[in-house]
Amino acid sequence: MKIHKIYSHLNGEEYLMARRPALWVEIQSVIAKVDGLACKTKKSKEAKKFGATLYSPPALNKEFKDRFEECSPPWKKEEFSYYVCEDERTTRSVQNLPAIEQKRIIEDAGFEALSTSNETDFVKDRVAVEVQFGKYSFVAHDLYVKHLAFFAAGKIDVGVEILPMKSMSREMSSGPTFFEKDLSNILRQGRGIPGVPLVVIGVGP
Repeated sequence: MKIHKIYSHLNGEEYLMARRPALWVEIQSVIAKVDGLACKTKKSKEAKKFGATLYSPPALNKEFKDRFEECSPPWKKEEFSYYVCEDERTTRSVQNLPAIEQKRIIEDAGFEALSTSNETDFVKDRVAVEVQFGKYSFVAHDLYVKHLAFFAAGKIDVGVEILPMKSMSREMSSGPTFFEKDLSNILRQGRGIPGVPLVVIGVGP
């Protein structure tokens, strides 16, 4: 596959080029190694595309996973747990504290400490990568929840989101997101939102 477009949010690409140049080269190399045509295995049952052979999101995800795990050292999934509660003021006050402290403060305030977690597909040396060939809502969750949560928790410095271009999503089942749409969604929010440096990459065959 190849990179068609790159959008740098809050100097995300510039950060990679200056502080993590080897990782930035590695990400681009992984994309180049992904065999997109080998993932064109899904037979469409939709009326408008009936019988057509389409890109399979599970096959694409596996191909990316295999390529990222081939790196040395490999990129790995990372998860972190934290606590929330029903009270806005208490929730705000504990957001950037260690989980054990969050639990104690919430319970001392008289609320139930509810355990939850966030995880991201690939993390290495404080850079997170999400590969998203799913529906529009999944990208919003990546950009405005996952990457932001890891950044706010001090676990990453920049997030990378890999999306199909519209030219590629046309050859997928109805519903997957595409780079152009999510670029517009980010720009519509204004320069500082989401408040995490990002590199959004549009890929295609």
